[in-house]
Amino acid sequence: MRGPRLGSLAVRDADARELMDDPGCDPAMLARTYARFGLVNAFVSGQRTSYRHWIRPRRRLGSRGLRVLDVGTGGGDLPERLARWAAADGFDVEVVGIDPDERAISFARRRPPVPGVRFEQATTRELAERGERFDVVVSNHVLHHLDGRELGALLADSERLARPGGVVVHGDIERSRWGYAGFAAGTWPFRRNLLRGCYIRPDGLTSIRRSHTARELAPVLPAGWAVRRGFPSRLEVVWRAPA
Repeated sequence: MRGPRLGSLAVRDADARELMDDPGCDPAMLARTYARFGLVNAFVSGQRTSYRHWIRPRRRLGSRGLRVLDVGTGGGDLPERLARWAAADGFDVEVVGIDPDERAISFARRRPPVPGVRFEQATTRELAERGERFDVVVSNHVLHHLDGRELGALLADSERLARPGGVVVHGDIERSRWGYAGFAAGTWPFRRNLLRGCYIRPDGLTSIRRSHTARELAPVLPAGWAVRRGFPSRLEVVWRAPA
């Protein structure tokens, strides 16, 4: 798939569509995409850094039951990682991965079980309305899928889902020419082997075109929310609940 000229990345391409979001996409390719998310995310998503910064410092809350919500869990690799990292650090967490897409939850539930991890086909609104609360609410590569109304709804739901003193961290790509070029070059050698028969490469490039910059997000966020920039080409939209 041929990507856009790098100069065109100066403007977000909100009309671009990822292949795996098509309800009629190839189910075998979709399953291979979910299966490879963990490998790709380990290199591009900063999940370990996010865990160390936002979750591990809250291990003191484990005596009351530390709860973490992963919004838009996809194939379910992040909840599994978070639970294993917490166990290695000597504390237990309950990690709930939610996704409105039945295909994603079906795949996630077929993963080998990990203590403290469960998956549910649900939306943030559904969880908030039934009174669910979490110490940490996270998402990874969700924001660029949303239009303005959906983004506002997610942020509002996230505030309702956070326990007093909790934190919400929505991590995503930050659109940049260098991020696009780096992902294109880094995945090129694997397109005919490791990434063959899945949507990782074309959809990854589309995701970058759809993603925001910190400068674009900052002025549209509600009061109390902030944007943090990270490496490589990462951003985090953060809200801290009052204690």
